[in-house]
Amino acid sequence: MRIKALVCNCKGLSPSFKNSDMNTLPFEIESYVDVDYAVAHPQLCGMGGHRLMEDVLRSAESDPDTLVIVGACEPEAQQKLFQQLFCKTGFNPDHFAPVDIRGATNEAILERLNERIAERVQPREKRH
Repeated sequence: MRIKALVCNCKGLSPSFKNSDMNTLPFEIESYVDVDYAVAHPQLCGMGGHRLMEDVLRSAESDPDTLVIVGACEPEAQQKLFQQLFCKTGFNPDHFAPVDIRGATNEAILERLNERIAERVQPREKRH
């Protein structure tokens, strides 16, 4: 299974993300979580963020073994925010794994991502 990780910090203005360092987080995710790549965006629900999500979802739509994991606000909000993109791109929302990373340090974010991935996929050989 391929795993694409995206993280968002709500423009860096929300106190919910004051404990995380988005400058180092993508590198840490790629180093300590078994993903194909990690990307940080300041506002996935904004225009640029939607374009990024659309590109990721379109590339994943043709591969049924791709999981898109997003660390951001509460999972229910993420489902609502990206529902139109799922329809627009034909992406199967069953392959979307939202993770709430608010209030977490980078270390805690890595733990949450790893836990969510473990819930969704069978263990696989570490590639890094």
